[in-house]
Amino acid sequence: MRGLKVLPSGRPGRGRLYVNLPDGQAVAWYDRQANRISVLADDHREAVLAALRPYLSGTVSIGPPPVPTAAEMRRLAMPPDADLAPNRPGETLLAELEHGTAGTRSRHRLRQDLTAQQRMGEAFDALEPEGWRTLHCVPLPGFGRIDHLVIGPAGIFCVRTIPGRRQRAVVGDLLLTVGRAEPRPDPRWIRGAAARATAVLGVKVTPALAVVDASRLETAPTVRDIRILQPPTATPDLVASPTALKGPDIEALFAQARDTRTWLPPTRPSSPASPIPPIPTPRPRPAPAPPAGTSRR
Repeated sequence: MRGLKVLPSGRPGRGRLYVNLPDGQAVAWYDRQANRISVLADDHREAVLAALRPYLSGTVSIGPPPVPTAAEMRRLAMPPDADLAPNRPGETLLAELEHGTAGTRSRHRLRQDLTAQQRMGEAFDALEPEGWRTLHCVPLPGFGRIDHLVIGPAGIFCVRTIPGRRQRAVVGDLLLTVGRAEPRPDPRWIRGAAARATAVLGVKVTPALAVVDASRLETAPTVRDIRILQPPTATPDLVASPTALKGPDIEALFAQARDTRTWLPPTRPSSPASPIPPIPTPRPRPAPAPPAGTSRR
């Protein structure tokens, strides 16, 4: 059949390829990660294979769409404005640079933070073929935003990114110092954020600090509960970590975490209005008694 169009969806090289009719109706899609073609209309099967042939590699399975999992059903029921998956690394910083204050020093700091988050975000996004899922700029009421939430076979990591500014960085139990700048409470903050994320998701979340472009990184020997990451070694370190989650668990947790409503505090049900008590009817006062020695007529 002529006129079929192949359109990509999702991230370049990783998302699905949809096969559409000239009127835009989808008749099939090709999942690159699963190497599977799902055909919606069997009478277009041969035409779909011909249209997708330049994009296929290896052994490809073909058949009707698989039954959606619970994670996929949750994603389909999610309002578009509640989905955190499209967030880019440093999403809030991009908006602040575009619409924020015009101070030169503050904007320079924002650009450094943005560059660090983008670099770590690219490293985490590169783990997707290995079965990892990453969310950026996750809102956490009471703590601000989590720079990166990384979910994969090794578990869940709550990551805060710190620009090293080509200076010496020292990570202590409670404070982190970059160069001669004032110490920052990043270790204490990331512990609290990870504990809050653990309570929300119901699974252990490991706190992690990602230090970008530091000339030298020193970590106190007593810091054992925080994962320290750097761009060159973050990807191999996470891939080599022991397996803690299986594929279905990763997808289910990712579907839960990408929903903004997951992170909002639970709303307390409003107590029913108490009934207004009836206004008592005033009783008539009795007539005063006549004085002694007088007779009523």
